[in-house]
Amino acid sequence: MGFLFLCLTGQALFSSDTVLLNGHIYTANSQNRWAEALAVTGDKIDAVGSNTEIARYRSANTKVIDLQGKTVIPGFTDGHVHLWFGALALHGFNLSTPESNITSKDPELLLAKIKAYAASHPQDPVIFGRVQFITDFTDSGSHFKRPAVTHELLDRAAPDRPLVIHDVSEHALWVNQKTLDLAHITDRPISDPTIEANILRDSHGHPSGVVMEGAMEIVEQALPDPPLEVKFEWLQQAMHYLNSFGITSATMATGSLSDIELYGKMRDRGLLTLRTRTAFGAVAVNHHLTPQFLADLDKARTSYHDSWVSANLVKFFSDGLTDPPVYTAEELNKLFVELDKRGYQLMTHSIGVDSAHMVLDAYQAAEKANGPRDRRFRMEHADYLNPEDLPRFRQLSVIASMQPGFCCNAGELGRVKIDTWNSLLKAGAKVTFSSDWPCTWPPDPLAAIEETMTREVLRDVTPHGPVGKIQYDQPQERLSAEQSVLAYTRDAAYANFAEKLTGTIEPGKFADLAVLSRDIFSAQPADVGKTHVTMTMVDGKIVFER
Repeated sequence: MGFLFLCLTGQALFSSDTVLLNGHIYTANSQNRWAEALAVTGDKIDAVGSNTEIARYRSANTKVIDLQGKTVIPGFTDGHVHLWFGALALHGFNLSTPESNITSKDPELLLAKIKAYAASHPQDPVIFGRVQFITDFTDSGSHFKRPAVTHELLDRAAPDRPLVIHDVSEHALWVNQKTLDLAHITDRPISDPTIEANILRDSHGHPSGVVMEGAMEIVEQALPDPPLEVKFEWLQQAMHYLNSFGITSATMATGSLSDIELYGKMRDRGLLTLRTRTAFGAVAVNHHLTPQFLADLDKARTSYHDSWVSANLVKFFSDGLTDPPVYTAEELNKLFVELDKRGYQLMTHSIGVDSAHMVLDAYQAAEKANGPRDRRFRMEHADYLNPEDLPRFRQLSVIASMQPGFCCNAGELGRVKIDTWNSLLKAGAKVTFSSDWPCTWPPDPLAAIEETMTREVLRDVTPHGPVGKIQYDQPQERLSAEQSVLAYTRDAAYANFAEKLTGTIEPGKFADLAVLSRDIFSAQPADVGKTHVTMTMVDGKIVFER
């Protein structure tokens, strides 16, 4: 190890708080990829090197952790999560997991499960759940038939309290009559045609109990707001759950000023175990540059820009669960140019070929109008791309923020997904990985890394039973373990403008790391997902230990 790699960061020799010895440490630093040991003082890494070299940082008061040969990697950055939705799923009932998937196709079994949960949680003012239901009423294309699920079933389960079921896609809610009443959704159409189009009604015009896309916001806003301490408790539970998978940082792909302020209050109380970066945006809701919206953006950027709570990010939806554009090209160009001129980072949900092309055009328009700077544009999902658009990611410095768990086929919508991970990398693009949790469950980066190496993805293949693995084609798009780890660590930190603080194990960076139960770099690809995290450290503190 060279002297520079062992350099101190303002600490005296033999004074580190903690040393980790006898490890197989992947640093994600291209200059020194592997090490045996590291030293930590406070929240920062002092040094990385061999056992002999790091032994010099020990004193009588130093805590020593014997890694016993275990593999250590930088803490994962999940670049696209919905923390509050995940918290609701953890607090409520979740009927769509790898162990069992009970869907709306078996209404009586579903009803029994919901009734049992409601009876065992009589104090909950609102009952939350997570169920796969939206694909149960799609046709062979990307359009929705009249719903096969209705509020009447949920009324039988919980007639006296609001009941809100999130579809696994997080692009639809299924609610009971009590919730419809709270949201003032009646037989009378909503005046906003965009909202009304996403309230599914039966053939007589009665609300079915299913709302989609932008219409979900009126339901969410109508629900009683949990007390602050309850929010803290639920969010802490969600953060610890992510910590259990080695996740130390996360980008909240939807949020508002109030959400950011909430994280700020948690930071001030020392309650955060996850570094947060929050985007302004709600699912499939168009942005309008009103004075209030711009003032909220500015307040968030001005007030929250530290390593725990940061903003300066705006989320757009160029399409929704299906792929008709939410914005026209002219609207998107105008919004991007204006917000880019003000210095905000932009991220855009895009799952359709035409939508992705439109987003790249809008990013190009912003760059042309406002001149060169370090923007780090992001495209979320990027599942379907025209081959000729691949080089534009490098040309425009657009980061492809992708979810391995969504690979590689969306047969329920009649489309074949490509997920060109390797092709994008070969074209010079920067690719980052994430879970979109709770849209995938669990948000396990190690399972996702296996999926990138094998192109085998968990799918619901038997009713009510465990899901199984389905292998898809395009083997040329498979990645190595190291490529995928970099997409979850070093490059994901770069996407957050945090590469000087996190993403690699180097002196001077935050001590955010994960200890693994096996060496995923030498394991057979099909075994990588069997790996689990045995310890997670954030800011030099152990936040999870198995």
